[in-house]
Amino acid sequence: MNKLLASFGIFAILGFYSCAQKKQISYTERAWVTADSIRKLIKAPEFKKKDFKITDYGAGTDSTVLVTEAFAKAIKACHENGGGRVIVPKGTFLTGAIHLKSNVNLHLEDDAKIKFSRDTKDFLPLVFTRWEGMELMNYSPLIYAYEQENIAITGNGILDGNANNEYWWPWKAKEEYGWKEGMNDQRADNKLLFEQNKQQIDPRKRIYGEGHYLRPAFIQPYLCNNVLISDVKIINAPMWNLNPVLCENVTIANVKIITHGPNNDGCDPESCKNVLIKDCYFDTGDDCIAIKSGRNEDGRRIAKPAENHIIENCEMKDGHGGVVIGSEISGGAKNIFAQNLKMDSPELDRVLRIKTSSLRGGIIENVYLRNIEVGTYKEAAVRCNMFYEAPGDFMPTIRNVVVENMNVKKGGKYGVLVDAYEESPVENLMLINCTIEGVEVPVKANHTKNMVFKNVLINGKKVDTTTDK
Repeated sequence: MNKLLASFGIFAILGFYSCAQKKQISYTERAWVTADSIRKLIKAPEFKKKDFKITDYGAGTDSTVLVTEAFAKAIKACHENGGGRVIVPKGTFLTGAIHLKSNVNLHLEDDAKIKFSRDTKDFLPLVFTRWEGMELMNYSPLIYAYEQENIAITGNGILDGNANNEYWWPWKAKEEYGWKEGMNDQRADNKLLFEQNKQQIDPRKRIYGEGHYLRPAFIQPYLCNNVLISDVKIINAPMWNLNPVLCENVTIANVKIITHGPNNDGCDPESCKNVLIKDCYFDTGDDCIAIKSGRNEDGRRIAKPAENHIIENCEMKDGHGGVVIGSEISGGAKNIFAQNLKMDSPELDRVLRIKTSSLRGGIIENVYLRNIEVGTYKEAAVRCNMFYEAPGDFMPTIRNVVVENMNVKKGGKYGVLVDAYEESPVENLMLINCTIEGVEVPVKANHTKNMVFKNVLINGKKVDTTTDK
């Protein structure tokens, strides 16, 4: 398996230098054989058949009474007895932060809802976490786990972050999310954390929480192995929804995310290895799926890429991008596969979006999409941007990106949009068997190397060529 992945980049280079149809088909088929090999490495955790119901640990039926302690007691008992399921029965249960432990499956029964407190004190004490790719001590994510293994969140219930234009969202400092002049917001903290990251202050001495305004993620397993999140519906997130960090063997399946607050990304696996995201629905206020690996100095110091991700059979509605890589991508990303996706919304900005900058650096390579059905989008079907944030001294790399069998009924402004450095062109960008209708500008690209279109129709005209710019 390691030999197969190590030779992956060699296959890419050889494939792109050949214009023979037979070799190109062989190249793309070879890539998806690698995806099948990765899939075999990803196994959902299993749990003991023993249940621990939160109502047996002090949770009552009054949805206005905080039951954080009942969750903690049930999880502790489950963990100490070898694991199993912590059951959330039918009803609404108000809680502060929930911290999962090894071998615990937090299971929501039908018509169960976990509703999270709006009191920031209920997300203390501080925990070691990440905020937009930077490490710090901050409010706990709503559901959090640190250095645990075999953990899950399952069932057909609802997770309600309880955020809106009065709680959490105004911290973004935008009027459309309830902020007004004179209110506290995240801008000063964001700037301070950015400087602490730049100076590489010990992350455990970057103290936030009370008196600060950096919103927590909804669900964040951190340095965990064997993670499963399935079937739940997630609404009203303070910030990012699903944000596994430095995790390995992650399965996210049949999850439905509907939330339109600021930075309400659907799923942000960050510096994770072996990730499967399947059969999910995303209708979000930011990127639907955004693959990340740390911001700037923290990302380069930890140097853990996003690696071996498979995304399939998902549906995307509103969002800044359907499948996104970046912008917190300083650790790099490789071997990213997405297939059998449906996207359709005039509020969906892009289908595939790769965003980075020379402040970030990092290598993004071996990205493969196929079988993508798109009703409409706003900006571009394929967007590669190396100028997402202010420039720095770490030249990014984007190479070996293939989009195959993508059909767009009504595109936005661009078909393909590339903005790269002359000294670091986007290399080996290929579109195969794609049809894009209704765009204003078919292709706008400034610096590319070996950009290939094979059997591509844009606005009914064939773009069957190899183009370097």
